[in-house]
Formats: sequence, structure tokens, C-alpha cells
Amino acid sequence: HVQLVESGGGSVQPGGSLRLSCDASGYTYSSNCMGWFRQAPGKEREGVAHMDSLGNPSYADSVKGRFTISKDEDKGTLHLQMNSLKPEDTAMYYCAADSCSYCSDGLCYTSGGTLANKYRGQGTQVTVS
Repeated sequence: HVQLVESGGGSVQPGGSLRLSCDASGYTYSSNCMGWFRQAPGKEREGVAHMDSLGNPSYADSVKGRFTISKDEDKGTLHLQMNSLKPEDTAMYYCAADSCSYCSDGLCYTSGGTLANKYRGQGTQVTVS
């Protein structure tokens, strides 16, 4: 049974930083892809940053240079370091995991071309104002 639990969200002023964490149980990091989505009220879900099975990161253009995705396989934790936060970064942030074929622009895809997000957490709120 795979369980993803996000933490680290909160409220910060523009220019501030937050570090999100996703604790995964029942999931093997080394052979799969993991990453972060976000969704703001009234907006579609948006890919933020993902990492493929080789550890190669992929970022959405809107967060490049500001966000960094990393993973600690020993602890089974995925992180998202968010710096220089902007009001438009305000959203619920979700951790996702799945086997994948490739990653691009902050998202990973299965061999069938669908989003690689079979497993998802409950989310953690980030508010920048």
C-alpha cells in the first residue's frame, strides 16, 4: 500500500522560502518517478517539478531558477525547496508518484502518454502574500 504525506506548507511573504516534504511509504524511489503538482482555486492543476527514475529533474518554466526538487532515498522523502516565492505560487501542493517513461516541463508521463500520477498525497497549502 503506497502512501504519500506532504508537509512543510505555510504562509510567507513574497520573496520568502519554504521547503516542502513528501514522505512515501510502500514505494520504491529508485525505479520510479516522483514530483509535485499544484492547484490554485479556480485554476487547473499545474505540474511544478518532477524527477525521473534516474534522478533527473524537470521544472515548469514558471518555477525554474527558484524551486529545487530533491530526494532522500534512505529516508524515503521527496523535497521541494521553494525560494523567491511570489503571490502566484499560492496553491495547494501535491506530491505524486508513478512509473514513468519520460519527464518534461515539470511533469512525468507514462509510456502511454498519460500523466504519471497514479499515487497522490492529500496536499499541503502554500500561501504567499
